[in-house]
Amino acid sequence: MKSIFAGQALLPTGLTKNVRLHVDETGKITSIETGVEPAGDEVGSLGKLICPAPANLHSHAFQRAMAGMTEVRQKGKDSFWTWRELMYRFLGKLGPEQVEAIAALVYMEMLEAGYASVGEFHYLHHQPDGTAYANLAEMSNRVFAAASQTGIGLTHLPVLYSYGGAREQALSGGQLRFGNDLDRHLQLIEQAEKTLASALPSDCRVGIAPHSLRATNPEQLRAIAKVFAGKPVHIHISEQMKEVEAVQEWLGARPIEWLLENVDVRDNWCFVHATHMSEAETVAMAKAGAVAGLCPITEANLGDGIFNGPTFIEAGGVYGIGSDSNLRISLSEELRILEYSQRLRDQSRNVMLCGEGSVGTAMFYAAAKGGAQALGRHTGTLAKGYLADVVAIDTARVEFSGLKPEQYLDYWIFAGDDRVVSDVWSAGRHMVEHGEHIHRQAIAAKYREQIAVLLDEA
Repeated sequence: MKSIFAGQALLPTGLTKNVRLHVDETGKITSIETGVEPAGDEVGSLGKLICPAPANLHSHAFQRAMAGMTEVRQKGKDSFWTWRELMYRFLGKLGPEQVEAIAALVYMEMLEAGYASVGEFHYLHHQPDGTAYANLAEMSNRVFAAASQTGIGLTHLPVLYSYGGAREQALSGGQLRFGNDLDRHLQLIEQAEKTLASALPSDCRVGIAPHSLRATNPEQLRAIAKVFAGKPVHIHISEQMKEVEAVQEWLGARPIEWLLENVDVRDNWCFVHATHMSEAETVAMAKAGAVAGLCPITEANLGDGIFNGPTFIEAGGVYGIGSDSNLRISLSEELRILEYSQRLRDQSRNVMLCGEGSVGTAMFYAAAKGGAQALGRHTGTLAKGYLADVVAIDTARVEFSGLKPEQYLDYWIFAGDDRVVSDVWSAGRHMVEHGEHIHRQAIAAKYREQIAVLLDEA
């Protein structure tokens, strides 16, 4: 049994003073004491605020190593599609050792930013020419190794990528590393589940990610909805207008419209990059219970579009955030850009909140709830029986001077950055202390080593 103490805690009932969480060996909160006095080393935590640590619901870990390499304008007009070609060329050079080292760095940085868990949307399955590794789940196992090194809570989402485009186009080029039909993909998932059971703690799990409507087909999506009922199912849904138009021409409906009308979508689904929706789609998605998986930093970087926030939350929709390309890993900045994009579009302020109150606190609660739902992870709140996914903010820092406790999250999200994160626990595992991951030096050294190997082979 271990305990976590802080001078302030964001509980389901609101901000509460002097709180101690008791956590068992499985990482669950067994009891919560309030209004208690600190004991021993706990005195140093009087100046901290603990909150439920949100999940990072959408990550392509390997893309972290591309950061800074794609901000050069090409001849003609740059777009998501020109960026994708650069990404394909980059991933053609990655081997299992590099993928493991990159993922470990990414997960370490996520924890240091305040995330306790991650949904890894993993589609780099095979060798560069499309040949499977001797172990079909080799690359998934490398993701598990990275999660083990860092202590992050993992929902692994092997991506089904069967086609190169709408109308079941053939895979080509960089896509060959992703390709599986549904039967072989289910074999990959079965092998991955066996490894995960022995390699990672019990709070980690495997779901599935049909990449998109354009990379799968209706029969596969209906089968997945049946086989994975109650398990996490994530899908790229309407990231680019070119994609929306291609699906509409093929299936006679926009992506979200078609999926909701033709597949048994429930609250275990996460629609990633729901940036191009009609009003009707927005309301229907909210009522279906699917989580909107939003990655505002990447969506801004790629010029994807802006989420229809007000209509979605007014209809009772649930959303969470992710770092997608991992260009920049910052929990606070994802929420900031999400809100600011709404303000720029609507020429308004404090948009992502129904009613009155702190928009920062409301968004933080929403992201914690939505991320937990999307990952199928029993967390998202600090309450008995839930996993102890906890982030501590150092409110003794000088920049919090003069602020009231109810303003702390607003400061972190809209005026601060993730340097204010002092500690993070993932299912009770204390992985970040004094703002730094406990294995930072070893993880960073391994990353440098493998990037050097990658450059030598280039």
